[in-house]
Amino acid sequence: MEKNKQAKDNTVKQRLQDILLSVSWRDIANTYFDRSASWLYHKLDGIDGNGGVGGFTDKEKEQLRGALVDLSDRLRRAADNI
Repeated sequence: MEKNKQAKDNTVKQRLQDILLSVSWRDIANTYFDRSASWLYHKLDGIDGNGGVGGFTDKEKEQLRGALVDLSDRLRRAADNI
């Protein structure tokens, strides 16, 4: 079960592959989760702080989705103001 959960959570990182280098994950972690960047990087890698399996919960996935949507809205507004 643990391997299956880790494999499933790795798909979150794979789905974000197109933007991984373009987004400040530190800012996402701090602004939207009130957590450290390392916490978010561990979540993206499907591990917890102790090296075990610990990817995103469903609630955290929804929170990450909302953060990315908010960021995309902010980018669109900035682009429109140029």
